[in-house]
Amino acid sequence: MNTGFSLLSTMPADASPSISGQPDQRELVLRVMPMPADANANGDIFGGWIMAQVDIAGSVLPARRSRGRVTTVAVNEFVFKQPVSIGDLLSFYATVTRIGRTSITVHVEVFAERDPENLHVVKVTEANLTYVAIDREGKPRPITT
Repeated sequence: MNTGFSLLSTMPADASPSISGQPDQRELVLRVMPMPADANANGDIFGGWIMAQVDIAGSVLPARRSRGRVTTVAVNEFVFKQPVSIGDLLSFYATVTRIGRTSITVHVEVFAERDPENLHVVKVTEANLTYVAIDREGKPRPITT
């Protein structure tokens, strides 16, 4: 079954090979191609679907940095810059912007690759989200350095 998405193990040239999730390290964390089931009757991808993908992408670095389970506690800002269409290949880049005692804030930028024959890339969405590291009981736990 093709789910339409894959996590990438490679990073772009502008990212450090470190997986520490330190601030200012933009990292490619997810690539996904929306399918027809993700679109409305006009062929535009549902905003809620994009938000879910941003949440998944945004959690990658906090989970790595905290070495465990994290949960979303806030969507601080979410901006849809351009519509997303069926066939766009979306790349999600995350940057850790703040590390607290139990929380990590991440900036996520989403770019769409369009028209493979005449390729152009546009930023379609960006967001700031905060995650909290949690233990097995769902209680906040400290992030160890």
